[in-house]
Amino acid sequence: MTRPHLTDWRSEFPILATCSYLISNSLGAMPARVYDTLRTYADTWATLGVRAWGTPYADQPSWWDLKGAVGDKIAPLMGAPVGSVLMHENASIANSILLSALDWDAAGRDKVVCTDQDFPSDVYTLRAMIPAHYRVEMVRSQDGITIDTDALLDAIDERTRLVSISHVLFRSAYILPLRQIVEKAHAVGAQVLANGYHSVGIIPVDVTADGVDFYIGGTLKWLCGGPGGVFLYVRPDLLPTLRPRVTGWFAHQRPFEFDIERFDLREDRYRLANGTPAVAALYAVQPGVEIIAEVGVAAIRANSIRQTELMVQLADAAGYRVVSPREAAVRGGTVTVQPPHAYEVSRELLARQIVIDYREGAGIRIAPHFYTTDDEIRAAFDAIADILATGAWQPHTRRDFVT
Repeated sequence: MTRPHLTDWRSEFPILATCSYLISNSLGAMPARVYDTLRTYADTWATLGVRAWGTPYADQPSWWDLKGAVGDKIAPLMGAPVGSVLMHENASIANSILLSALDWDAAGRDKVVCTDQDFPSDVYTLRAMIPAHYRVEMVRSQDGITIDTDALLDAIDERTRLVSISHVLFRSAYILPLRQIVEKAHAVGAQVLANGYHSVGIIPVDVTADGVDFYIGGTLKWLCGGPGGVFLYVRPDLLPTLRPRVTGWFAHQRPFEFDIERFDLREDRYRLANGTPAVAALYAVQPGVEIIAEVGVAAIRANSIRQTELMVQLADAAGYRVVSPREAAVRGGTVTVQPPHAYEVSRELLARQIVIDYREGAGIRIAPHFYTTDDEIRAAFDAIADILATGAWQPHTRRDFVT
């Protein structure tokens, strides 16, 4: 059977008929199949009511089993074994659960390592959850694009308990050398928590081969799954060592005994569950994940390298600063450019139905996915040139700054 061209998938995504959607690193385009899965959710609720918690309906598992079943759909896209990925509602919740489960009392360890290019919410949670005597050692970027590998590895020493880093940086799309980081951390007895929001679905990820301890990512970006779908991977041999203090009845071995005095954690990944999940989001997540698996990450990555290289060339030709790596091997799916008046230009692009976003300290992030045409990319750069040449950027102010 002949494989479809990548752009043949465009009809699966309704928004592509109304605009140039170049912001899949922030929110992936919604697959039309989501209408079907959300109707299945509604039909399940309408038909079974409370029985939906324990009764499969149509092709979906029971609501009680959804967190694990959806995790198993994502697991192959990140090289994780079945049974090692559990869904959560957002990264702050997943981070809090995991950080609360770690043993922070190891003798001689009193620091965690992160970078100043990590997504702020990860750092907020980290600082809130670590013990008072711990300190955060923050490795700082020298160029606003990359993190110096040697500086990061040097920061990981025998006093380090945890290294918490982004696999791909959200501003610049620089890919950190995850395997090297894990190897250094393990050599000194530390563990690694990686943020995979900007990696899974756009670059090859193999948490097993890289030996990653913990990996937290989301479906709303490159997996086209929408908000409310966050996946937490724990290396299987580490699972029994985790005793979360942020928890809930889904993590209990016998939840329906409603024993208020005794709390026995489950032995499987559900020991990292908490309370009742957002069931509708678990239905909405699945079509995007399935489509990414059907298209194949290898094909997506090859196309992404080609299109991001095109964007670098167009930016260079126009004289715009490129705030992303120039080497394809360490560049994710985004190219951030900084033309004059970048914020104001970004607002005018949105007004012209060219959907991008702006990040303070970086510039305009342009993120095509496998469904993006080269013509859309060229048209975006033509529009930037026109906006600057005609002064169309001038009416825009920061009062409407949202994304």
